[in-house]
Amino acid sequence: MNQYQLPSQEKKPEYVRSNFDGIAKAYDRFNDWNSFFLHRSWKDWVVREAKKRVPGAKSALDLCCGTGDITLRLSKDRTLDRVVGLDFSEKMLSFAFHKIPKDPRVQLLIGDAMDLSQFADHSFDIVTMGFGLRNVSDLKKCLLEIKRVLKKDGVFVNLDVGRVRPKFLKFFADFYFFKIVPIFGYLLYGKANEMFDYLPHSSKVYPDQETLAKILMELGYREVRFQNFVFGNAVAHIATN
Repeated sequence: MNQYQLPSQEKKPEYVRSNFDGIAKAYDRFNDWNSFFLHRSWKDWVVREAKKRVPGAKSALDLCCGTGDITLRLSKDRTLDRVVGLDFSEKMLSFAFHKIPKDPRVQLLIGDAMDLSQFADHSFDIVTMGFGLRNVSDLKKCLLEIKRVLKKDGVFVNLDVGRVRPKFLKFFADFYFFKIVPIFGYLLYGKANEMFDYLPHSSKVYPDQETLAKILMELGYREVRFQNFVFGNAVAHIATN
């Protein structure tokens, strides 16, 4: 692993926002390459699971929506009357605007996942998040804001990196994540960008599967469980408000 240093908690929000702006044009292909296109099926699973948990859902909020992959999937569900995608990177959102067909049910907004004050309490049946929770500077504050805007019995589904559980695979998973994945980013972007090093290194300070499940329960979420993908390389947590 190289000598890359994560930004401090104080500098993290601006660091993440500006650097995501910088890699927005390569981000979709980067996700395809580094996950061997598997992220697409994981995001399909997120939406299916959310709808399964709240079959009568009418509203959904996709936080840290980036280029709009999960927002697009939610928008295709015609039983939802309101779909909001929110991200604090204006450049990433610009790609979401091009990806998602114009639809009066769908809003794409610039905003901070830790400050959802533009939404009233109990506004959404579903809240989703894809590879964004580890980028916030205060994880518990973000989870409490999500809980506030969820309706009673609403569901939160979070997709992010996990810990590979089989010990004999962990070495190979770490080598790939920390050494190979940044190279994909450099090739796609055309030059080095710290964000492609940040993405794997941010996983080192992000809670593992069991710890995040415990945090969710401590904050008052119910029926918390998680689903590992590819031996835990990625994981989805599902929690009811």
